[in-house]
Amino acid sequence: MTTSTLSIRSLADGKNPNSFSNRARTRRFQRFEALAATLPRPLRILDVGGTNEFWENRGWAGRHDVQIASLNLEAQAQKHENIQSLAGDATDLRQFSDASFDIVFSNSVIEHLFTLEQQRRMASEVQRVGKSFWVQTPNFWFPMEPHFHIPGWQWLPLDVRVSIIRRRRCGWRGPCPDPAKARELVSEVRLLSGRELRSMFPKANLVAERFCGFVKSWIAIGGFPQDRT
Repeated sequence: MTTSTLSIRSLADGKNPNSFSNRARTRRFQRFEALAATLPRPLRILDVGGTNEFWENRGWAGRHDVQIASLNLEAQAQKHENIQSLAGDATDLRQFSDASFDIVFSNSVIEHLFTLEQQRRMASEVQRVGKSFWVQTPNFWFPMEPHFHIPGWQWLPLDVRVSIIRRRRCGWRGPCPDPAKARELVSEVRLLSGRELRSMFPKANLVAERFCGFVKSWIAIGGFPQDRT
């Protein structure tokens, strides 16, 4: 493992409160808190792809004025009275009625759905069940791919990426010698451009998060009464 690889992983370590990734996440969440503060209480939030740990780290676990439904492929154990962990599919939220949440929140999830069609389904469901929404995702055109930690990874042909990950570790994934599993690992992540995100959330305010002059990620924000971001 090279020194540069270690440095990239340290910067992207979400468990380290002092990492670049966590500091950026904290700034992002402060923006979310400012918007959420404009809504009446009690506040009902659906976190698509959420975890107990995320809300614990942001200081929202145990709050009495906020109820959070945290939806993931597998439900976590119940730890807090105000966080209900549920199993479900981001592309099919049929268990929830229209506008049943004050906010639908999602952080770096929509890029993990394999196809553009699946991403569109998630976007449609988010806007159906939420009175307002906050959806963050990395930018396709940012040079450093955030999951595999290789510059320009997302621009390489699929077969090239599969070949690489079969032989070496890339970010948090691999090495994966099995060709079918390697292809699945690579295909799962489909980064979105601003244009694609705009087509999925046509009424949203797209907020650009920048690093060194490049747009690192996008946030699609809609439905808040005082969205002045």
